[in-house]
Amino acid sequence: MNEHQINVRVRYSETDQMSVVYHGNYVPYFEMGRVEWLRNKGISYKSLEENGIALPIVSMTINYKKPARYDDLLKVITKFKSQSSVKIEFDCEIRNENDELLTTAQFLLVFVDINSGKPIAPPKYILEVLEN
Repeated sequence: MNEHQINVRVRYSETDQMSVVYHGNYVPYFEMGRVEWLRNKGISYKSLEENGIALPIVSMTINYKKPARYDDLLKVITKFKSQSSVKIEFDCEIRNENDELLTTAQFLLVFVDINSGKPIAPPKYILEVLEN
């Protein structure tokens, strides 16, 4: 299964004066989705970091279609797109309770050695998870 979803309730502090989610607050929603996608595959960010591996975003594209609002229950959908050498790509979307598409995003991340800061190939156990 290359897709995973989580639900997130919009908190008041994430909105502007019009009760609309501030654009910068979508990035943490997508991050929660990616973290949980990996956790669902048996990979935790914490264990990656404990093993000297970071997974920073090097590129992201976000398209806002419709606003999310205070107290909306959002569905954050994370889809594995591809993995090549040191990179991993995800396509993501956010939908509301009526299943309306609110936001889409694409993320490119790179496996990095925490000590050297240089890109590295993902460990074999991660490659095996991504191939399934």
